[in-house]
Amino acid sequence: MKIKVWGCRGTLPSPGHHTLKFGGNTTCIEIRNEKNFLTIIDAGSGMRLLGKELIKEENLSEMCLILTHAHWDHLMGFPFFIPAYFSRFKINVCGVASAKTFMRHILARQLEAPYFPVNFEDLKASFNFDCAGPGCDRCHNLAIDSINLSHPNGGFAYKFSENGKVFAFITDNELGFQHPGGKLPKDYVNFAMGADLLFHDAQYTDKEYEKTRGWGHTTYNEALKLAIEAKVKRFGIFHHDPDRTDEELDRIVAELGQRAKDLGSEVEVFAVSDGLEISL
Repeated sequence: MKIKVWGCRGTLPSPGHHTLKFGGNTTCIEIRNEKNFLTIIDAGSGMRLLGKELIKEENLSEMCLILTHAHWDHLMGFPFFIPAYFSRFKINVCGVASAKTFMRHILARQLEAPYFPVNFEDLKASFNFDCAGPGCDRCHNLAIDSINLSHPNGGFAYKFSENGKVFAFITDNELGFQHPGGKLPKDYVNFAMGADLLFHDAQYTDKEYEKTRGWGHTTYNEALKLAIEAKVKRFGIFHHDPDRTDEELDRIVAELGQRAKDLGSEVEVFAVSDGLEISL
């Protein structure tokens, strides 16, 4: 399983001198399984750059798109996803069965007058909204499990498994507050237990969280606690605050790494960055 990050910022794109190292695009993740089949997680602003690369792959014709939830920072890149405009592509939109109609609706809303000049019906790619759910046969041997997020308006975290390797992706998840439909921290610990790689929302400092509790995001200290309790091997803090600078992220990673050592954990801690590539 190969993972590439095209966007890891939260809330809105944040270009500028303060995000040069870790990037400013919002959530979009590329996963390739051993057969090189493509699965995309979320359609944030990073999806535009992913699309520019995919159009160059002459043998690529089909892919799966999995959405965590419908907030704008996770959808805003879809109208600019070049493969959607070419008939040679088939895009399987996968998710939990109960969300099939909803997923079609939220993607179509991104291309709606007067906010965008092209209608969803005018896209040339073939869209399939009838997948059996994440981990459908079209994902070609990539097993996918899901759990409800603790986030305003709901959503889903996903766990990808292949050949004994596990990648847990839990963004936009508030461990310190249980939103309707959300789970308890122990449930997310169990979901990520033993993962080779975990990306978890870590948008806020403890001080910031005093004002943002209930907004749907977690402090980096709470995210580290989950990673340690789940005994994951590598932990990447994700969904960086748009105002979080590269220097601040470096300091946070150093602090978390030291804290993990002090607690006797061997987990590797890092900040996820645009362009990051990991093979499991």
